[in-house]
Amino acid sequence: MRSDSSGRASAIQGNLPAELDRFIGRTAELAELEGLLAASRLVTVTGVGGVGKTRIATHVAERLQERFCDGVWLAGLSALRDPELLEHALVESLGLTDHTSRPPREVLTAHLAGRQLLLVVDGFEHLVDACAALLLELLRGAPRLKVLAVGRRPLDIEGERTLTLPPMRAPDAEQFFADRAAARRPAFRLTEQNSARVRELCGRLDGIPLALELAAARMRALSVEQLLARLDDRFRLLTGGGRGVLPRHRTLRTAIGWSHELCTPEQRLLWARLSVFVGTFDLEAAEYICGGPDLPSEQILDVLGELLAQSVVVREDAAAGIRYRMLDTVSEYGADWLGSTGDTDRLRRRHRDWFLGLATWCELDWFSARQAGIAARVESELPNLRGAMEFSLEQPEDVHLAQHLAGALWFYWAGCGRLAEGRHWLSQVLEAESGYGAARLKVLWVLGYVSVLQGDAVAAVAALQECHEAAEQCGDATAAAYALHRTGCLALVSDDMPRAEELLRTAVTQYREIGELNSNVLMGQVELAMAVCFRGRLDEAAAICQDVVAVCEDHGERWAQAYARYVLAFEAWSAGRPDQARELLAACLSASHTFHDLLGTVLALELMALLTLEDGDAAEAALLQGAAGQLWTSVGLPLFGSAYYNAPHLRCARRAREELGSGAYEKLLAEGARLGTDVAVDRALHGPAPCEDPPPPAPRGARGRRAGTLKREVRPDQRA
Repeated sequence: MRSDSSGRASAIQGNLPAELDRFIGRTAELAELEGLLAASRLVTVTGVGGVGKTRIATHVAERLQERFCDGVWLAGLSALRDPELLEHALVESLGLTDHTSRPPREVLTAHLAGRQLLLVVDGFEHLVDACAALLLELLRGAPRLKVLAVGRRPLDIEGERTLTLPPMRAPDAEQFFADRAAARRPAFRLTEQNSARVRELCGRLDGIPLALELAAARMRALSVEQLLARLDDRFRLLTGGGRGVLPRHRTLRTAIGWSHELCTPEQRLLWARLSVFVGTFDLEAAEYICGGPDLPSEQILDVLGELLAQSVVVREDAAAGIRYRMLDTVSEYGADWLGSTGDTDRLRRRHRDWFLGLATWCELDWFSARQAGIAARVESELPNLRGAMEFSLEQPEDVHLAQHLAGALWFYWAGCGRLAEGRHWLSQVLEAESGYGAARLKVLWVLGYVSVLQGDAVAAVAALQECHEAAEQCGDATAAAYALHRTGCLALVSDDMPRAEELLRTAVTQYREIGELNSNVLMGQVELAMAVCFRGRLDEAAAICQDVVAVCEDHGERWAQAYARYVLAFEAWSAGRPDQARELLAACLSASHTFHDLLGTVLALELMALLTLEDGDAAEAALLQGAAGQLWTSVGLPLFGSAYYNAPHLRCARRAREELGSGAYEKLLAEGARLGTDVAVDRALHGPAPCEDPPPPAPRGARGRRAGTLKREVRPDQRA
């Protein structure tokens, strides 16, 4: 029996403690947990230490207690050590008094047999076998009993449904921290000035409520900035807790350490070794890097499965397949243990070697039908690839390996929307001395390539000239061909078409002589075709790109093929075949967007805008131009600053402004800039969504001009 706020007796039975502070967030998890309890008689909430399992379970139990006429009862087992006392603990939690000689299990079974009751069993993980056996027997003997179990692993018994509680989502975590911080320092509020710092703090603490609570407790003495500065030693910082808190929740270290104590030696060893990963990882990498005589690789799967069951490791289903990860807090705990064994450097070296091999394999396999999978794989592994480069840069004798890795990822930097990051790593690995080996020469031409695409001619010339001179001196014909190729590419975007054609034609010949064939080589042919097209030889440009498409189709290559289709679309538009141009552009845009290739995407969007205008829809063309303009800010110099590339853009802008009026045109440009890449690409491919209001019509008489009515040859003097 309980009393309500007026002191009158309440019919609600049970022993749930009253909540002392505000419950924040977890809307989706609350709904899911209530749904599971409605459908199942045994639900287990699992999750990493400190993630808030007990709080959400007791909160849901309190919300549901009116549905159980015999009450909601909480049995806390965290302090219990002897499995033989488990039955006695449940008897005590249910408030039962029995002075007979009956065994406590019999007392429990008899008491629960006919009752409609929710039993919340909290902190069973260290007694999992005994607890599973007892609860299974009770559930079988009491058909109206429901059990809500809370622990760091499932019970693994018949009829069990599980909810693995994730960390708090960012907005909830920020609000939670602010609420708890204000309880310690009443003047604290979330503001525009501190919100970014609070968001960073919550992110670095993985959104774990216990960590946020302990950090908030430090707000009595520290600012958010000071907390962030001290987080490198989070286990020393996040201590304290309040009176009445469970001992294992008084510091972050003991909360995570409790999970560690429950692990077997093999599980602890794998936990420590997995800490070398940055971000997510897959099973094959774990088996290679973490395996050894004391933990054979064939046992990794079983041990990893146990760490998953105990919420030390989390599974994620990604585009690249099944991935695993540890929260930063959990990983840092493992890193401390790994450091204490003196094995950190060896594991980091194995980690570097694995990802060096992965990058090499991905580069070779890029020229195949597996390009989309390679792009997704590298995207998933990027944090680990960064870690591998960082480790190699820390070792003077391994700098060449960092250079090899940065150069091998050229296809990702240039082809998957990572120009800025590629520029960062390429520049960084070049700063370290390693001599002019093949790895350094490759970094130089890749840096030149990236700089060209970003519109930085000065950096491109410096890198490509250094590469070509060094390659000539050491007789590296491959590096010399690539340097020549990318110098021709620079001439192309700098509007020097005769020089571009000469250099690119020579580079393509050199590739053929040394037997080089890959996506880069095909891109050289595409760029040669573009130079030829700009010089007015449309048929020759089309023939070159048709050959490229044929080779690409033979190999399943889609990235270079997208650019070849762009040139073919450009040629078709120039020759007055708009329907063919649109079809080719759609294929180009779809492929480029698949690879997150912002350059290919924005070039296709620019030309698609002009086709849309000439098809009679100036408003939609302006929207697409606005979206393209926003994309260029993430790529580099818009249209490379090239008069040739810019001519269709200027033609479209001039016509759209004439038809719509300057005010409407500018408004639609701004609206297009807010679309986002996915929406813009979808509009370009499929048109506006049917439910959208149509854009404002162009003035009467200005619409309806078809694409074939304009002269198509593009020259740099065709300006607005």
